[in-house]
Amino acid sequence: MKNNMPLRLSIIYIGFCFFMALFTYFFIPDKTTHANSMNLRIQSEKPGFKTKIIKIPLKDYKRNFFDFFMGSEKIYNEYPISELNTVGNKLNLKLISNDDESVEKLIDLNVFESPDLNYIVDNYVEERTYLFGTDIYGRDLFSRVMLGTRVSLSIGIMAVLISTILGVFFGVLGGYFGGYIDMVVVWIINVFWSIPTLLLVIAISISLGKGFWQVYIAIGCSIWVEVARIVRGKIISEKAKDYIVAVKVLGLSNLRIIIYHILPNIIGPILIIAATNFASSILLESGLSFLGIGTQPPMPSWGYMIKENYQYILLGNAYLALIPGIFLMLLVTSFMYISNYYSEKIKI
Repeated sequence: MKNNMPLRLSIIYIGFCFFMALFTYFFIPDKTTHANSMNLRIQSEKPGFKTKIIKIPLKDYKRNFFDFFMGSEKIYNEYPISELNTVGNKLNLKLISNDDESVEKLIDLNVFESPDLNYIVDNYVEERTYLFGTDIYGRDLFSRVMLGTRVSLSIGIMAVLISTILGVFFGVLGGYFGGYIDMVVVWIINVFWSIPTLLLVIAISISLGKGFWQVYIAIGCSIWVEVARIVRGKIISEKAKDYIVAVKVLGLSNLRIIIYHILPNIIGPILIIAATNFASSILLESGLSFLGIGTQPPMPSWGYMIKENYQYILLGNAYLALIPGIFLMLLVTSFMYISNYYSEKIKI
């Protein structure tokens, strides 16, 4: 690993994605739940777009601890402005938009804590840079792409947990006990193996309905077969070794032998298959979201962002689909590279 730069970069990128998934709201400008604050006056602006934003309070609201991790309800109306001044007891805003039209809007000064213009400028006006630009609804694309890491990684973690539990269970059942039990397990594996994974995921998703937890189950119940095959083969090989014969002579129970003696010795291949399944589950979630049966809007999913914006690749705003697509590609490639590297090391 010392001179393996691609492996290092893969680990660093995965670590970055996990960090952003946990602490996204500490870094993104849009603090609302799902980063879903829309502003049609600045829709489809290019990456690096800068403007002054004034935040008009909607209600008194103090952020609690969970808001720093899950986002909060919308507590400001945000307007892009070129200038502002006071007219009597009103605040006069000169709004801007991407069609170069300028519109004036009057706001009652009573909504602010102080009617002083300098106080308003210092506390409610900010210079905002949209690093990745804005989407067709005027939402900050950087905020939504960063929050999309949470969706992809949570899907990956839950799907891998479900698939690993199912795969290890059936693999142990068939590999350790053999006989008719093994025949039934192999038959079940072959049935699932014969169905294309994406079609199986779609079928389970449709039967469970659209939603976030449904995607967990659909993907997890579709990618366990490879785990089961690897575990079954390894256990068949492992149970014939002398140390397993010895612990059987000592009278240990089958459950104890499996948990404390066999599984620890085959954990390497299981983890490698889990890394592969992590990449597969992220791709499958993106495919489901692209087809409209995965995570549902306004939840920011990389797959749904690509579906929502892929037509703009030919209409001059390719970044809307390319940016989430690049993040998705890098994450899947990183997991696949790590899986391939260590599978060569232990020669699965």
